[in-house]
Amino acid sequence: MSADNSVESTLKKAVQQLQESGSDSPSLDAAVLLCHALDKPRSFLLTWPDKILPSSQLDAFQALLERRLSGEPVAYIVGEREFWSLPLKVSPSTLIPRPDTERLVEIALDKALNNQGDILDLGTGTGAIALALASELPQRQIWGVDLKSEAQQLAQSNAKALKLHNTRFLAGSWFEPIDDGTEFALIVSNPPYIEKEDPHLTRGDVRFEPLSALVADEKGLADIKHIATQARSYLAKQGWLMFEHGYEQGEAVRELLISLGYDQVATYKDYGDNDRVTIGQYSSLK
Repeated sequence: MSADNSVESTLKKAVQQLQESGSDSPSLDAAVLLCHALDKPRSFLLTWPDKILPSSQLDAFQALLERRLSGEPVAYIVGEREFWSLPLKVSPSTLIPRPDTERLVEIALDKALNNQGDILDLGTGTGAIALALASELPQRQIWGVDLKSEAQQLAQSNAKALKLHNTRFLAGSWFEPIDDGTEFALIVSNPPYIEKEDPHLTRGDVRFEPLSALVADEKGLADIKHIATQARSYLAKQGWLMFEHGYEQGEAVRELLISLGYDQVATYKDYGDNDRVTIGQYSSLK
């Protein structure tokens, strides 16, 4: 068998194809897909660069590579994405967890230190935010709600695989499945916040993700407004509401929360120095 079929040569050719196709991370994409095809860890690629691959493995890798070259996200191809160092199963029915969202988790953990009680994650998807919080706060009950039953089931499956038993996932629209009178110390959400006409919707991985989890009316603020309005009936006194949002929406979200009676309203930046998370505390007497 030709040396052209070695691990090193196969990776090199794949990286070149991915570069030409416009991938933002061709080397990483190629390595992840080859490891998936071989069912081997990344260290295998470094340890055995000269290993000749049989045609069956090459064919399997080529099939995966073709999907990526067509633009399909790597996370959907391999069915998994790491978030907060937790391996999460993903599916086309949910958004792919992104590093920016870990900023929301960090802020939630900080506020949770002085606010005892359950935590609610709205629009939980894979369960990424809820499970990250559950892993750090084992004595707290973390709830997750998603409109799609497939997403709710996926989040439950991820919780089971990670042995995070302090979680509860429900299906329904925002607060719909939550009983009246239930209170939360924190309510967190990464809701749809992209405008329908946003050109980013036609580029990259987003093209393959569910529009219902991305797009909102009213310049991307409709779901944020709905959640912020309803959350006042579900937050414990001094409870915090926090959103991930678009990098140009910080001011609008702050103004919205202030208009609804929230205090201590502030916007935090992500590690790219973009406005990313806005929070507010609801102190009014019930």
